[in-house]
Amino acid sequence: MTNMEYPENYRSGYVAIIGRPNVGKSTLLNYILGFHLSITSKKPQTTRHRLLGIKTTETAQSVYIDTPGLHKKYKGAIHTYMNKEAMSTLQDVDVIVFVVDGIKLTSEDEYAIELLEKCDQPIILAVNKVDKIKDKEILLPFIEDLSQRLSFAQIVPVSASKGSNVAELEKHIESHLNLSVAYFPEEQITDKSDRFLASELIREKLMRLLGQELPYAIAVEVEAFEEEASIIKISGIIWVERSNQKSIIIGNKGHQLKEVGKQARISMERLYDKKVFLKLWVKVKEGWSDDQKALKSLGYFDSLNTEEF
Repeated sequence: MTNMEYPENYRSGYVAIIGRPNVGKSTLLNYILGFHLSITSKKPQTTRHRLLGIKTTETAQSVYIDTPGLHKKYKGAIHTYMNKEAMSTLQDVDVIVFVVDGIKLTSEDEYAIELLEKCDQPIILAVNKVDKIKDKEILLPFIEDLSQRLSFAQIVPVSASKGSNVAELEKHIESHLNLSVAYFPEEQITDKSDRFLASELIREKLMRLLGQELPYAIAVEVEAFEEEASIIKISGIIWVERSNQKSIIIGNKGHQLKEVGKQARISMERLYDKKVFLKLWVKVKEGWSDDQKALKSLGYFDSLNTEEF
């Protein structure tokens, strides 16, 4: 971004997107960026890592942080990791976007509210999926109730999937950023590597295709990522905890795994704008999701102090 001339009122800053699982945080981020950065599915806990999504305009650079959904009911090292990943984000941002789903608060929303009560940064309430609320008159009491719990800088009803009112949300976010030049180069969209994005796309296809059959205890590791002039060669391992889980993912005569590979390859070719050759294997690593050493070897804890666990 060295060639860009900044106006005097240019703003830059970090924005945390916080909320319970499956509330639409990743869908919101993807819409804002105009780029499929954060994977999405109907299965809770789709997002496991803290993701940086960078949007640069002529007036501001907003550095969005999509976090794993805050939750209380799941146990084990990987779920502890996801909660810590989400909570650590709140320490270093300039503004927080608290995303809630429609008109019903769950115990996980209440947990998020408890954490946000301790935050000093401005909080913007984004009431998502308002397009699915048939009786809009019940929306106002819902918002008033939430406003008694937390002091919001702004309240913005949105539909992340359709993009309704998202531009208005962005305007409010920008107003809370620092007067500063951009933190990242103009062309940069994320801090994640192509290898990481490939592994996430594979995991997304697994979650979408297998749905409820898919065990929580899966991870994807990209062993090889070789980029040539006209093709990218990728080799990935899908880790599970038990042999019966391996059978579910492979499917009858390998049909399920082939379909996962096909859909992941198509998405990768769209992402990298290059032909992709993808190989996938399924392997068993017992108890990996509750084993800190195994989690670290699979790329978890990189941004956190593991002594906290």
